[in-house]
Amino acid sequence: MAKALLGHVGVSADTRLLNEVARLRGRVKELETELSRVTAENDRLAAAVHDGLDGSLNSIAELHQPAMV
Repeated sequence: MAKALLGHVGVSADTRLLNEVARLRGRVKELETELSRVTAENDRLAAAVHDGLDGSLNSIAELHQPAMV
């Protein structure tokens, strides 16, 4: 009888556990996708800032005139 009770409890718990694991795996995939998207966006923005800074530094260097010649 103990075996029957454990089997009964174990089956329903296993079903809930399997459902929870499936849900969590789906959530992990969603988060991995979001991480990839955000990382790509961050890389794009960092490159834009870097390119912008290079252009700004070049402009400043062109405008720089010696104080006394």
